[in-house]
Amino acid sequence: MTKVEKLEREIQKLDQAELVIFREWFHEFDSQQWDRQIEKDIRSGRLDKLAEKSIAAHRAGRSKKL
Repeated sequence: MTKVEKLEREIQKLDQAELVIFREWFHEFDSQQWDRQIEKDIRSGRLDKLAEKSIAAHRAGRSKKL
């Protein structure tokens, strides 16, 4: 059995209150992981071409105000 399968089984055992707490914790954890990855990608230059393409499209009038 994999770690993920073990976690799935344990999560299934949680009562509703515990599940709410777990969801909140996991949402925060996942958000932090996402933020770290984006920061790493920015520092490494991985997003530079995408940013340049987006800026060029905006300057060419191909963007919409949100």
